[in-house]
Amino acid sequence: MDNQRNIFTDYIELLGVPYTPGYSMGQFGSMPFKSLFGLSKLLAAYGVESQGYSLTDKSQLTSLPLPFIAVTDGGMVIVTSVDDSEVTYLSQGVSERMDRAEWVDAWNGVAFCAFPKCDACEPDYSMHRRLIFLAKARDRGIVIGVILLFAYLFISNHIYAHVSTVLLTLFDLAGLYFTYLLVQKSLKINNRAADEVCKVLQEGGCDSILETSASKFLGFFGWSEIGFTYFSVSLLTLLIFPQWTCYLALFNACCLPFTVWSIWYQKFKAGVWCTLCVSVQCTLWCLFFCYLGGGWFAGIFPLRIEAVVLGVTYMTVLLILNRILPKFENNAR
Repeated sequence: MDNQRNIFTDYIELLGVPYTPGYSMGQFGSMPFKSLFGLSKLLAAYGVESQGYSLTDKSQLTSLPLPFIAVTDGGMVIVTSVDDSEVTYLSQGVSERMDRAEWVDAWNGVAFCAFPKCDACEPDYSMHRRLIFLAKARDRGIVIGVILLFAYLFISNHIYAHVSTVLLTLFDLAGLYFTYLLVQKSLKINNRAADEVCKVLQEGGCDSILETSASKFLGFFGWSEIGFTYFSVSLLTLLIFPQWTCYLALFNACCLPFTVWSIWYQKFKAGVWCTLCVSVQCTLWCLFFCYLGGGWFAGIFPLRIEAVVLGVTYMTVLLILNRILPKFENNAR
């Protein structure tokens, strides 16, 4: 079921009552008891009158105004259509059909009907719509701003001028995307794209690997957050301080032993494949060959203070992520 829908929002949508998903979901979620009485009180606040019926003669089903909420053996459903042969209804947001006789047997005869007034509407609907518009404008503004800043840095620092730096940018973006999906997986946040990618090698493999103790370094830092830190800091460093690329090559080389261990662990220890994990390992090796082909390993030694600053940046960002990500996990549950 869509996490922006429930029986209340489904019902008022069918009734044609204007509403916003966030507010109405919150109102329904705050109901202490999800009962017909609670729904009647909530509908009244939206300008919708309601009436409950208990029919001893279930053959009067066709006399009830549609749509109505019915109480069945499987819980409350919204009946949307009734004819001589079948009943169509919404159950947890999914439209289903059932033979009329079978459905009547499962129905206890209780029906809840609603009658919207001409001005029925969510309380403060206009304000809620305005807030939604502003939130969307904010999010689009963030995306546009990031794209413009990326384009400026990419051009002004002549990243485009070398094939190796162009490829480094692309692989850092790919690694950032893969680790972003892994972070969402580790936080139990549903993401259809992550699920589709994870099916490529083995369905459920990503979830299985993330449930193992090996998914955390020292039992404290998740490898997904380490990966996200690595690719995000590397990308920003490449864009802002391209003169530090040789040190990015050094840190990339330090990551390669982990890739060997990860593949070994999935193959021989866990016995399952995490597609996202393998994608990250492949990306790290692609970066290595880009650094190698671009000649970026030259000039690493003697190490200068910039290498230390870069290392401290990786560690600081990782510590910040490790501190704040559990808050998102708690919100996701």
